[in-house]
Amino acid sequence: MTDIISKYFPHLSQKQMSQFEALKGLYGEWNAKINVISRKDIDNLYLHHILHSLAIAKFIDFKQDTNVLDFGTGGGFPGIPLAILFPNANFKLIDGTGKKIRVANEVAHAIGLENVLAQHLRGEEEKGKFDFIVSRAVMPLPDLMKIVRKNVANDQHNALENGVIVLKGGDLQEEVRPYRKIAMVEELSQWFDEEWFKTKNLIYVPV
Repeated sequence: MTDIISKYFPHLSQKQMSQFEALKGLYGEWNAKINVISRKDIDNLYLHHILHSLAIAKFIDFKQDTNVLDFGTGGGFPGIPLAILFPNANFKLIDGTGKKIRVANEVAHAIGLENVLAQHLRGEEEKGKFDFIVSRAVMPLPDLMKIVRKNVANDQHNALENGVIVLKGGDLQEEVRPYRKIAMVEELSQWFDEEWFKTKNLIYVPV
């Protein structure tokens, strides 16, 4: 199952590979109790959830001590796969559904992730400052931007300006229109060969 991860990220350490391998059993077990991934989709965990989350790592290489907020993380996506890949960056995962945050916390703890904090919190309640806010198709981009603009830090640590990075599918013209002069839209098919990624995109909006 993890072959698809090593195909695109061949330089992972043994520890990182072990952490990715452990996710199948952990999410399978938790999903049977608390539905964080569609029952039909749990078999596609590595392609549709883990590798999809890691598209962000094809776009940006988070520097050491970068602070990242995963907004609407659900059971831990994209935050947990990114935290495995970037052990020297810090990830805060928030979601308005407490039982999903419980799963994210349990999974992070089980694989020994020390750079993850998961909290039951709505975006409007989050007061912290972060270099980047990441999210997977939680809400329309303009709505998300209204909530998280306050959370983007001024200090720059990375090659890209601080801002918002979201993973989305479908036609994005309307969502991106308010930001068309500054937004970058990247097709995931440039990084991943699998058919599933042909309709998937990454949007980056500097703040």
